[in-house]
Amino acid sequence: MNKSPGEIAVSLHYDGHKAPVVSAKGEGETARQILEIGTEYDIPIYQNSELLQLLTRVELDNEIPRELYIAVAEIIAFAYRLKNQTPENW
Repeated sequence: MNKSPGEIAVSLHYDGHKAPVVSAKGEGETARQILEIGTEYDIPIYQNSELLQLLTRVELDNEIPRELYIAVAEIIAFAYRLKNQTPENW
């Protein structure tokens, strides 16, 4: 059974050098807290239920798998554009 965004959330940390890491994930109240914190800190929130289902399989503090690099890179690029920024050393 697939849960909808808002019921499940995954947070990624990207330092600009290594692959993004799953920094937080959870369901229910934990998911709502992740989204609230992201909103509070003006972090762009991207909703894609298929990608979300794949990212929930990644253990906390682990890098995302190579198979997700392109999808996640597109999201990171979108987030940079939203903030009118570019990655460090770009």
